[in-house]
Amino acid sequence: MFTSAFKALGDLLSPEFRSVLLKALGLTIGLFIAVLIAVEVILTTLTQFSWPWADWVLALGTGAALLVAFFFLMAPVAAAFAGLFLDGIAEKVEVKHYPRDPRGVPLPAGKAILTAIQFFFVVLLVNLAVLPVVFFGIGAVALVAANAYLLSREYFEMVAMRHMTAEEARIMRRDNGPAIFMAGLLPAVLSLVPFVNLAVPLYATSYFTHLFKSVRASSV
Repeated sequence: MFTSAFKALGDLLSPEFRSVLLKALGLTIGLFIAVLIAVEVILTTLTQFSWPWADWVLALGTGAALLVAFFFLMAPVAAAFAGLFLDGIAEKVEVKHYPRDPRGVPLPAGKAILTAIQFFFVVLLVNLAVLPVVFFGIGAVALVAANAYLLSREYFEMVAMRHMTAEEARIMRRDNGPAIFMAGLLPAVLSLVPFVNLAVPLYATSYFTHLFKSVRASSV
């Protein structure tokens, strides 16, 4: 597990990973700018107050609310965009570290899009779950545990499905449940760190690709 974690860290620092991260961030920022412009246009069109200060207050309040929303949604939206590239990331890891192993089969386009949507909701759940921790420190333990299960399940099965059916991937995950859950603790903790969590989808993909290779080799 530790070997996989360190290998994934080296992968994350590679130019290929940085390019994917920049693409995901660029698409995320572009989407947020488009939403901000659209909201401002709608407000300007639909709301016309008799007092200039009321328009100013509404615009200021809306802008502040959008900034707060963007702060919490940036990670899940970036994860959704990154999900479109994760299959390619897994392939790069396999080619670089396991050139003699059979190459994984890329997921169909529909499945890749579905995976991206799943990543969005999983990471969104993670970010929303952070809120109660502000008030109840003990909730951090339960939060990390729940996220470790969710993230380890999503990433391990996504990587495994490049080499086997979805049912076989689920069986392998269940058969190695404790080890895979423990592996999920690291990305679960990283997902709680602002800005660092933007890189979690790429890091976790590499991490669980290495872990899948290790699990599969030990079961042969």
